[in-house]
Formats: sequence, C-alpha cells, structure tokens
Amino acid sequence: MLGARSRREWLRLGGLSCLGLSLGDLLQARAATGAANKGPSFGRAKSCIILYLAGGPPQHETFDPKPDAPVEIRGDFKPIPTSVPGVHFSELLPRTARIADKMAVIRSMSTDNNSHTASGYWMLTGYEHPAKVEIPANPSDWPCLASVVGALKPSQRSAFSSVILPEILHNDNAPPSPGQFGGFMGHTWNPHLFDCNPAAPRFEIDGLKLPAEVAPLRFSERVDLLRHFDQRFAPVSANGSAAAFDRIQQQAFDVVHNATTRAAFELEREPVALRDRYGRMKWGQSVLLARRLVEAGVRLVQVNWPREANDMATGFPVWDTHKNNSARLRDVLCPQFDHSFSSLVTDLSERGLLDETLVIAMGEFGRTPKINGAGGRDHWGHCFSLAMAGAGIEGGQVIGSSDKNGGYPVSRPLRPQDLAATIFHLMGIDPNGDFLDPFGRPRPLTNGGTPIRELVGA
Repeated sequence: MLGARSRREWLRLGGLSCLGLSLGDLLQARAATGAANKGPSFGRAKSCIILYLAGGPPQHETFDPKPDAPVEIRGDFKPIPTSVPGVHFSELLPRTARIADKMAVIRSMSTDNNSHTASGYWMLTGYEHPAKVEIPANPSDWPCLASVVGALKPSQRSAFSSVILPEILHNDNAPPSPGQFGGFMGHTWNPHLFDCNPAAPRFEIDGLKLPAEVAPLRFSERVDLLRHFDQRFAPVSANGSAAAFDRIQQQAFDVVHNATTRAAFELEREPVALRDRYGRMKWGQSVLLARRLVEAGVRLVQVNWPREANDMATGFPVWDTHKNNSARLRDVLCPQFDHSFSSLVTDLSERGLLDETLVIAMGEFGRTPKINGAGGRDHWGHCFSLAMAGAGIEGGQVIGSSDKNGGYPVSRPLRPQDLAATIFHLMGIDPNGDFLDPFGRPRPLTNGGTPIRELVGA
C-alpha cells in the first residue's frame, strides 16, 4: 500500500535517479488514434499544459464573479470587463482579462465531491472515485491523464512524454494524492515526476548531465558494452520485466545524449524580461519551464501549485483558503496566477505554438458560495470554473453558467470525464477507444465522457 511508502520513495520510483535509470518506460498499451471521421479538431494539439491550482480556487474571485449577490457571497472584489464584450472576470485577474479573447471559460464543472483527493482524482483521471473523504494513492487507481497521454501518444522528439513538476500533490503531511500515477498499469506508465525549484539560482535537474569524470566517448563505450552484455544474455532473460528494463535503459541513454531535452531545463537561456513576466516565484518559473518542455517535444506537462515555506505558515496553504480568503487571493495567489497564465498564453501565441498547445487551468473543485466566519471559503465540488486556451479552441467563450450565488450549475453542467474526453480528442486519442491492462483486458479510456462540443467543434 502507498501509505507505507515515503514521498521521496514515490518520487524516486516515478522520476529520475542514478543518471535516469529509473525512468518509467511507456510500454504496451494501444488505443485507436487514427483521425478517420473524427473532425478537423482531432489531434490538433501536439502538446498539453495542465496548470493545477491545488487546493481549489474560488469561482467568485476568479472567472465567475457575482456582483449582485450579498456581500457574504460576492466577497470583497468587483468584476472587471474583459477583452470580450459582456464577459467579466474578477478584478484580481486584470492581465487574464485582457486575453479573454484567446481563451474559453467553463463555469459549470461539477464533481459533487468536497474531498481534495477524491475530487482531484476525478479531475486528473476522468474517473470518479467512490470515496467522499481524503484518500491516498493506491496501486489499483485509474491511470492519470498524464499517464494515458504519455503512453498512448509518446513523444517523437523528447525522451520525456509526460512530466509532472515542480512537486508531487499531497494533502498536508499525508502520502501522495491519487491521480498522479500509472495506477493499475504499473510504474511503466508513471509520468516523470520532477521535484525541483526552477526559481532557484543555478537551477538544474539531477541526472541530466554526465558526471564530470565520465567523458562522452567513455560513456558511449559503456553503453555499447552494456548492450553487448544484454544481447549475450537475451535468450535467457526474454521476459516482460527484462524488456521493460531495456526500455528504461534506452530512455536513460536518450536523456543524456539528447541536447534538446537537456537544454529545455536551462532557464537561464530565457531573456530576463520574459522570466520576470512569468513571475520569479517557484510557480511562475515552473510554468515557464512547462513551455520550454512542450517546445522541446514533451506531450503533456502538469504544473502543480507548490507549497512554499511562507505559504505553509498560513495554516491553509495553496488555494485552500478556509480563512483570510480575500487577503490570500489579493496578496499571494491571484497575482502569481494572473502573471503566469497570461504570460504563458501570450508567449505561446507569439511563438506560433498556441494553435498546437492545449492549456488548461483548473483545480480539484471550487469554494463555497458563502464566506465563513473566519473570512474564508470552504470546499465546494458542486460547481466551479476552469479556463482553457489553445489547440484551436475558439476564444472569447463562456461555457455553462452557475446560479445567482455561484453554487450550482444552471446550464450546460459538465463532468470531469467530459474534460478528459476533450483532452484525448484534441491530443489525437480516440476518447471512445480503449487500452489493454496488464492482464490483457480492454479498458475504456473515458467513463462515458463526451468531448465538449463548444471546444472541439461540431
């Protein structure tokens, strides 16, 4: 069981160590990926960036303000006009408001689950978890979106197909949260987990460079010797585990030899002004790193909102604003998100990458309509907002609506499996397809989800 493992052990199992020799291979799943009769939007996204606002951002102070509601519901902030006539966001997101014409907002997502981990599991896998309480990850979990995309659409240009950074999700001091691993498909489907701080001086990732004492020629000779050794013993080790390990080795070698992969982590190559635009905190630089990774060929990058030391001292870290909601949003949370999200969308657009990159900003749920006695908002899975851009999505859209208090959908209610189906469709994976589990049984990619027509076209 996962609870018996430490956070560091899970990072080791899913990420890099020993010069990359623990990289998960992408193995043997198959799903229909042909574009026949699936419409022009099928496979339009070459890559995807998921900005995961862990803790649950409030819909009222972001994308669904309620100016006509009582103050205990609308909060302290006013709506502002966006670049789309008639559409308003919170005044806390001025830069995002200026790029509203490049994005679509969903105001009617729902899980009806107020658990960080169980609701988050649904958002990150497309499959509902039966629990309504906080739960750890389990080897029997459904594989996460990053796992599926990485396995079924492996990168042709990068040694990495799916990446999660800058740290793993967990609820306070609990074990890692579900929805981040390969689940019942095993470690070979795990995304690459990078526990890192891209805002740190002289930032680099362990394992991406040769040790100083090993020259490139000497390394190549060692690789050739190892392959010769493997070929010599292949007849007596021809089993699934040996084959999987051989793929792990090959990926590790590819990482070290692939200059493009290594260069993606060299943030110092970026202009100082651009790094400043993203924000110099761990979050902002992680978002910039995500852009560099997809530019280098990574299929999917999930950026988790990090738990920083000064943030942890509040008692309610990340977006989990059970108290002091207004101050936390005004001084810490919204400014960082506003800078990074708007910069990412603009940066991708200026580089000609937005049409082939799907960007999603979401949390596990929203916050309660009514502000509590501590000046905070509590967990609320019944209705919340998320934002999407890129991959040919028509900008300036608002999909669905909530009631006058922002508590329940009143039009176009959507579920996480619909979001998962949309991601798969745009990434060129048939959401009606399946894959084979380790026992050879077909498993459906989505749990009845349908691609959101407003995003993918008729």
